[in-house]
Amino acid sequence: MLTHAHIDHSGMLPRLVKQGFKGRIISTQATYELAQLLLMDAAHLQEEDAEFLNKKGLSRHKPALPLFDSDDAKATLQKFIVRPYGAWTDLPDRFAFRFLNAGHLLGSAMIDMKVTEDGKPTSILFSGDLGRFGVPLNPDPDAPPEADHLVLESTYGDRAHPASSLYDQLEAVVKETIARHGIVIVPAFAVGRAQQVIYVLNGLMEQNRLPTLPIHLDSPMAVEALKIYVHHPSEQESTGELTARNVICHKSVDESKALNTFNGPGILISSSGMLAGGRILHHLKRLLPDPRHTVVLAGYQAAGTRGRALQEGARTLRIHGEEIPVRAHVADVSGFSGHADTPEILRWLGMQPKPPKSVYLVHGEPEAAKALAETLRKERGLDARIPRLGEIAVL
Repeated sequence: MLTHAHIDHSGMLPRLVKQGFKGRIISTQATYELAQLLLMDAAHLQEEDAEFLNKKGLSRHKPALPLFDSDDAKATLQKFIVRPYGAWTDLPDRFAFRFLNAGHLLGSAMIDMKVTEDGKPTSILFSGDLGRFGVPLNPDPDAPPEADHLVLESTYGDRAHPASSLYDQLEAVVKETIARHGIVIVPAFAVGRAQQVIYVLNGLMEQNRLPTLPIHLDSPMAVEALKIYVHHPSEQESTGELTARNVICHKSVDESKALNTFNGPGILISSSGMLAGGRILHHLKRLLPDPRHTVVLAGYQAAGTRGRALQEGARTLRIHGEEIPVRAHVADVSGFSGHADTPEILRWLGMQPKPPKSVYLVHGEPEAAKALAETLRKERGLDARIPRLGEIAVL
C-alpha cells in the first residue's frame, strides 16, 4: 500500500520488483498517475548515471549498473491497483484497509488498517506524510479515525511553520520585482510545489492584488504533473488558476531556450527546487547577475545544495564550471512545506475520537522525532515511541 507518489516513498519500488516482488501495489488513482511520471524519470536518471560512470571509469563496479531500469519501472507500474478514498478493501486473509486523504500531495493518503486475529480486530492507522491545514490548493487532512495504534510521521516534530500568509509573502516579492521590471524566478519541485506556486500567483492576480503577468512553467515533468492535477478537480480547492491563459508551458528544449529572450516583468518557474540540476541552472546563469530580478526559494534547502548557498547569502554560485555573480535579490518564502508542523499534528490528533494505545514516530530526523515524542507524552499523555531499525513491535 503506497501512501503517495513522492520519490522518497515510491522510488525503490522498481528495485523491489527487480528483486522478485510478485504482489500488487495499491494506491489512489492520482498517486498511480504521478508515480508513472516519477518512476519512469527515476529509471532514466539511473540509466544515465550508470552510463556516465562507465564512460568515465568512476565506479569500482565493472560495469556500474543502475539500481533499476525503464523495463523495471514499467513492470512496477503494471502491478498497481487503484482504490478510491474511503472504500474498504479486504486483503487475504485477515487484513482490511481504506485510504483517507492526508492532504499532503494530490492523491496522498493515510492508511486505516484492521487486522483480525483469533476473531479479535486490531486497528492501525498509518498517517503517511501528513499535510497542513488551510494551505492553498491542497485540502485539509481528513480527521483520523479511532485506532488502537498509530504510526505517525515526525518531519516537523520540533518546530512550527511561520504564521504569515503565503499570499502576502508572494504578493510583496512580486510587487517589488515588477517595480524593477524584473523576473521572479522560482526554482520549484516539479510535482506539487510548482502547481501550488502557480495557484497562489494566479489567485493573487484574480483578486487584483497583482497585475496579470505571464507565468512560464519550464519543466517537462511539471507540465505533465499540471495535467494530472487538472484531471482531479474534486481533490483540490480549484483548478481554474492552474489552466489560466497566462500559464505558458515549456516542454521541449527549444521552448526552454526561447526563454533566453524573456526579460520581464513576469514569473519563471523551473526545476529543480534546490538548484541541484536541470533547466533552472541555465536560467540562473543568465539572470543571477542582474539586480532587477528575484530568486524565490519556496521550499526546504538541504545543506550542501546551491539553494542553501543562496539562502545563506552566497555572493557567487558555481554553475557549469563557472562562478556566477549573485546580484539578483533572494527571497526565502517560507510556509510552502507540505508537512504538518507540531501544532498542526496536535490539532489533527485532537480530532481523533479516542487516543491510541501507542504511537510510533517515523519519517523524521532523530531530533524532530525525539521532540515530538516528548510533546505527545507531556501534552497528551500518549505512549509515544521512536522505533529502532530492525525493532519488532508486538501489538
